[in-house]
Amino acid sequence: MAAIEDGHVDVVGMWVTEDGHIRQELLPDGRYDEARGERASAYTGRYTVTGSHLDYVDDTGFTATGDIRDGVLYHEHLVLHREQRSS
Repeated sequence: MAAIEDGHVDVVGMWVTEDGHIRQELLPDGRYDEARGERASAYTGRYTVTGSHLDYVDDTGFTATGDIRDGVLYHEHLVLHREQRSS
């Protein structure tokens, strides 16, 4: 489950769809980088976290939202799971 710090869920890390096709890296500086299949950096932009809710603004101006529920990121129509960090 994602940790909560200062009332906000810790979302930093790699989030991946079950089939591995979409990989969304949420960076500690509030930026994200999303790969789709073989296309690296298919979407990039910034995100903010309020509680367990995420707001995304793509570098092209497109906006999207997401929510963390039970450690799962529901981002628009996508369901992403946090990739385990290596020790």
